[in-house]
Amino acid sequence: MSTNGKNTEGLTTLKRKDFVSDQDVRWCPGCGDYAILKGVQSIMPEIGVKREDIVFISGIGCSSRFPYYMNTYGIHSIHGRAPAIATGLKVARPELSVWVVTGDGDGLSIGGNHLLHALRRNVELRIMLFNNRIYGLTKGQYSPTSEFGKLNKSTPMGSIDRPLNPVAFAFGASATFVARCVDVDVSHLQGVLLRAAAHHGGAFIEILQNCNVFNDGTFFNITEKDVKLDRQLKLVHGEPLLFGKDNDKGIRIKPDFTPEVVSVGDGDGQVPLSDIMVHDEQGSPAYHFMLSQMDYPDFPVPMGIIRAVDAPVYDELAAAQIQVAKDKKGEGDLKDLIYGGSTWQVG
Repeated sequence: MSTNGKNTEGLTTLKRKDFVSDQDVRWCPGCGDYAILKGVQSIMPEIGVKREDIVFISGIGCSSRFPYYMNTYGIHSIHGRAPAIATGLKVARPELSVWVVTGDGDGLSIGGNHLLHALRRNVELRIMLFNNRIYGLTKGQYSPTSEFGKLNKSTPMGSIDRPLNPVAFAFGASATFVARCVDVDVSHLQGVLLRAAAHHGGAFIEILQNCNVFNDGTFFNITEKDVKLDRQLKLVHGEPLLFGKDNDKGIRIKPDFTPEVVSVGDGDGQVPLSDIMVHDEQGSPAYHFMLSQMDYPDFPVPMGIIRAVDAPVYDELAAAQIQVAKDKKGEGDLKDLIYGGSTWQVG
């Protein structure tokens, strides 16, 4: 028996509780990380992989406590280096399901270079980036995703940095699977994570997450119950880009390939449904990048799977090269490797 290419022979039926560790969860009460943790634990039984074949790797930050709370293998690594460590593990043990948990500071500041190369190489990792637009663990400094003019203890006169767009960053690195979710919309999050787990190649998921202590409400203008239908664009492959409480608003592409919000219908000033752009996960990079640039208040914020395409997978290519070398030269011996070349004796 196999699921998503994984050997699941003898796999027992697991439940969410089987992935809950015995560690006390030590996030602040009300933190969005709790909802994400529950969502991840809930989908683990459905990916068809034994617990001993699953590894969660994190860097440093509030989000990076995640491996302690998963009853799987885990590595709490060093600041920003989780993608590099995860790449090494996946190449050495390609049969494992390797997940990376990072934040907007850990992943896009000190770890930006590592994240970029993991994505461009298309290593089969599932990378979850929790974006709360703040450094929470170190008590509230602005992060690479903080809005321009952000006032806090590290920028008392307002941040003069232009914020980094995580989804656009992923596209710039040629990521093959890119998605965005919200911490509190757990059912939607679970659906995206299941797709990410099944993707052949690397998967990047930005999760908008609320830090209720140091940056409370940073996404409330698009996530609150009374506004989310009008300010979020739920993406479904093959379906038109519609939003609003009655799905009566849509995204039309103008001749210069820029988007515009229109009213959908048959009345005066409205446009027919046939004019609305249809979402294509496998469409052109230009279309996907256009979606990444859409933001409130000018546009609804795209949520869901923006891009999902096939490309050569780094760890599979590495494994193939190793096999070719073994076929030509045999299994090899570590002692022969160490003593096989020129050696020096230092007296």
